[in-house]
This record gives sequence, C-alpha cells and structure tokens, in this order.
Amino acid sequence: MSGTTTAAAMLRRRAAGAGANRWVVLVVLCVSLLLVALDATVLHVAVPAVTEDLKPGAIELLWIVDVYPLVCASLLILFGTLGDRVGRRRVLLLGYGLFGVASGVAAVADTAQVLILARALLGVGGAMIMPATLSILRQVFPDRRERALAIGIWSAVAAVGAAVGPLLGGFLLEHFWWGSVFLVNIPLMLVSLPVGRLLLPESKGSGEGPWDVVGALTAAAGLFALVLGVKRLGGGELDAFTAIPLLVGAALLVLFVRRQRRRTHPLVDLRMFARPAFSTSVGCIVLAMLALVGLELIAAQYLQLVLDLSPLETGLRLLPLTIAAMAAGLAGARLLRRFGPRLMVSAGFCLTALAVLLLTAMGDADNTGLLVFGFVLLGFGLETTLFGAYESMLSEAPPEQAGGAAAIGETSYQLGAGIGIALLGSVMNAAYTPGLSRVPGVPEAASRSAGHSLGEAYEVAGRLGGPAGVALRRAARDSFVHGLHVTLLVSAGLLLLGAVMALRLPRTMQCGEAPAAVGLPAPREVAESRVSA
Repeated sequence: MSGTTTAAAMLRRRAAGAGANRWVVLVVLCVSLLLVALDATVLHVAVPAVTEDLKPGAIELLWIVDVYPLVCASLLILFGTLGDRVGRRRVLLLGYGLFGVASGVAAVADTAQVLILARALLGVGGAMIMPATLSILRQVFPDRRERALAIGIWSAVAAVGAAVGPLLGGFLLEHFWWGSVFLVNIPLMLVSLPVGRLLLPESKGSGEGPWDVVGALTAAAGLFALVLGVKRLGGGELDAFTAIPLLVGAALLVLFVRRQRRRTHPLVDLRMFARPAFSTSVGCIVLAMLALVGLELIAAQYLQLVLDLSPLETGLRLLPLTIAAMAAGLAGARLLRRFGPRLMVSAGFCLTALAVLLLTAMGDADNTGLLVFGFVLLGFGLETTLFGAYESMLSEAPPEQAGGAAAIGETSYQLGAGIGIALLGSVMNAAYTPGLSRVPGVPEAASRSAGHSLGEAYEVAGRLGGPAGVALRRAARDSFVHGLHVTLLVSAGLLLLGAVMALRLPRTMQCGEAPAAVGLPAPREVAESRVSA
C-alpha cells in the first residue's frame, strides 16, 4: 500500500514537472518573484528624491507609488486565465520582456506623468508574471508537504526582494540618480528570459470551453474603477469623479460575478468562495498586505525625513523586518504542520498588531533598539500570516482550478497592497494636515502647500527661512509623527480584525496523502516506485 501510494506520488511529480527537476523549477520561479518583489519596494526609499526632482502633486505622488500594484491587481485574472489557455510559461516570458522595457522607460522619465505610465506598464508585466509563477508551482508540487516547503521558500524570496529593494535603492541613490532604481530589473530580465525558456515546463489548463474575453475585461475594468474610486475617496475627494468610479466598478464586478455563475466554463469558479477556508484565506491576505505595504512606505519617509537618515541607512534600518520575514517563510512549513492554519495565521496577526503598537513609541528622536525590535516582530508576524493564508488558499482549491485560485490570491495580494497605500496614506494625511493650519508667521498659502506632504513642507520652510521657516519645519515634523501614531493605531485595529477572521480557518493541516519526507525523493522511495512499476 505504501509503495503504491509513493509510486503514484512519484508519477504525479514526473508528469507535473514535464521531466524537469521540480526544485530547479522552483529556483527559476523564485527569480521571477524576485523581479516583481524588487520593483514593489525599490521605489520606497526613492520617494523623497522623486518628489524633489519631478515635483509631483500629492495625488500624483500616490499614483507613482501605487499605480503599479493597482494595475497589476486589476489584470491578474485576465492574464492568469489567459495563461491557462495559451500556456503559462509563454505568458511568463512575455511578462519578462514587458517588465524590462517598462523599467527602461521609468528610469529615464522626466515628468510625473511619464513615470506613472511606466509604472502602469510595470503593473501589466507583473500581472503576467505573478499568477504564472504560482500556477506552475502548484502544478509541479502536488504533494501538500512539499508544496508547503516550496511556498515557504517562495515567500522567503519575496522577503529577500523586499530587503534587497530598499538596500539596493539606497545604494544607487547614494551614487546615481533616482531613475537607476529601475535599471536593476533589466539584468534580471535578461537572465530570466533564456533560463526560463530552457528550464520551465509549459503547462495549460484543461482547455474546456472558450476563454471568456468579455468576462476577463469586465473584471479588469471593474477592479480598476473600484480602486480608483477608493483612492479618490481616501484622498478626501467627495465629488462625482469619486462616486462614478465607485459605482461603475461595483456594477461591473456584480456583472462579472453573475456572468461567471451562468457560464458552463467560467474563468473563475466562484464556488470556491463558499468554502470558509478559501474565502477566509483571501480576506487574511488582503488585510495583511494592507498593513504591510502602507506601513513600509510611511516608515521609509519617517526614517529619511524625520530621523534624517540617508537612503542607504534607511534600507539598513528596514533590513531586520525583511530578515525576520525570510526566517518566518523558511520555518513556515514546520510551523504549519505543528500548529495548523488557524492558530498560525491568528497568532501571526496578533504578533504583528503587538509590533505595531510598540512602534507607536517612536518620536522625533532616533530609538534604534525600539525600531529593530519592532521591525523584527512585524516581519515575522506578517510573513507567518501570509504564509499560512496562502498555503491554505492554494490547498483548498481543487487542482484543476489552480490557475483561478492563483489569480484570486495574487489579486487579493496586490489589491491589499494598493488599498493599503491609499487607505493608510489617507489616514496619515488626515492626521498630518491639521497641525499645519496655524503656524505663527507662516502665510496661509504656504501652510496649504506644506500640508500636502512632509517633503513639500521642508521645501516651503527652506524658502521662507528665518523663524517662520524653523517653526514650519518643526510643526511639520511633529504633525508627521502624530500622523504616524494615528496610522499605526488604525493598522493595529485592522490586524486584530484579521486575527478574529482567521479563527474560521481549519484547525489542522489536512494533507489527504500518506506522509512523505519533505524534499527530494529518498533512495527508498525511488526503489519502491521501481518495484511497483
């Protein structure tokens, strides 16, 4: 019985990997993820330099940062299901090419509008890359224990990208102009294209029924319009240009859901959401990313503009967060087997909320010990949460629906990141701006300009000079710290909500297969498969 089970598992692995070693495939997929993860974080430390050079408005600055995740989120379902039709490797390689071209355009952008367009094209490339990597990973690792280890390595690489991004960005900003932070994508793309073509197995879905082009475009337009409305609402815009995108986006998504329910072969089988483990995992991913990305962006500005650290020093201060996240990703498979999804994800949320509350002790003076300890707790807690939620979501979805599940997971990931920047950025602005309304000696027009961002406040203070400039600079710094504290408290509340939500996850890790060693097949396994054959 044991030999038969092992032989069946070996046959599934060989078929899934199309003759390629699944761990080599994992390495290639991790490089793909590193490409996307780098671009998601490398810009954070460059925001002050971009602000100084391109002089974007407050809304333009938000678009520069979050147009990438928002465009990516809106197109994941489209490209995820397209990959099921024409081949996931093919879509992945096309994504590499577009990513490289868009990176070059971003590097030489001379206006905020050009940079926003380039970041949007990067989002299109990211939407082509991300679901393909997760779908291929699901295919080549059918065994849940091995898949848990693979997802742990995969998520640890994401943490590496998050760590290398600020460090590399800081190093480049020390020696070159801000556009150089985008050039790092091009060498990775040049390596990934030929290696991916040689080593990655091609895979497709079942191919039953026609690809629902109308449904894919409806979902993309609905997600983009909805998030656009949320962004404007978060920025305090309560006009028709806010209400119309919200209503149009909601209507399009309702049409998409109704269309998928009626079709014999839907793009995404929405019945997966009826499974508590699947829907809960998606909600946990959204909340975790909402907290992480917004806090990282605000933390980078705090370190540079309040503590007056250089971009490279900022990247080094954020390093403990990502190192802790790497450790959590590598330990995730063992933790999941021991504690189960429910306890693991809920405890991860609680640990992250504790870290956020500890960080409210940050002021306008540097406290290295507090920052390191808080960032370590934050990184370990969030990665524990994301790992448990991602693994539960993928394992809950039937194998034949892996492409749709991957698209939903990545959509929730990117949507959470985009909304997090918009929501927490809006909370930050709402708490920051009132503190600059009545600064002694500062004209009203100057106060309004200073209320857009801390970087702009410093520029206005420099132009004013004298006692008024000093007073404005101090008021802006104090208001930013106050806004940071308010934002952290809001984040802690959202994280505790996630901890309660996670209680709907399964108590134990259900594998549904005979126990097997995690890793490459042992000699005994190979021998048993040969005897059974």
